[in-house]
Amino acid sequence: MPEPTPETHVIDYRAAEQLLAARDPRGAVKLLDSVITAHPENTAARLLRARAFFGAAQLRAAELEFQLVLEREPDNAFAHFALGRTLERANRPAEATRHFRLAAALDPRPDFVKAARFGENG
Repeated sequence: MPEPTPETHVIDYRAAEQLLAARDPRGAVKLLDSVITAHPENTAARLLRARAFFGAAQLRAAELEFQLVLEREPDNAFAHFALGRTLERANRPAEATRHFRLAAALDPRPDFVKAARFGENG
C-alpha cells in the first residue's frame, strides 16, 4: 500500500464528511484516525471526528475531542453547542447548559439560544 500523502489525507477527510452525512460515523472515525495521526494540529479534522464519535454514541471520546477543539478555539460556538449536546446526552445537564449558553453568547443562532434556555434555572 502506498505511503499516505497530504492529498490522500484531504481525500480521507472529504470521504469522512460523506460517511458522516450518510450516517456511518464509525467509518468516518476510522478514516479520520489516520488524518489526525498525521496532522494532530488539524482542528477541523478533530471537530469532524468529535461529531463522528457523537454520532456513534461514543460520548466520552466525543467530549474529549470537543474539549481539545475548544482549548485551541475557545470562541468556536459550534464546538460549545456540540459539547453541550454531548454532555446532555451523557445526563450531565448543568455542564451542558454552561456550554449551550457560551454557544448562544458567541453566536445567537436560534438553535443555540433555544438550547441555552436563558431565563430558566440551571
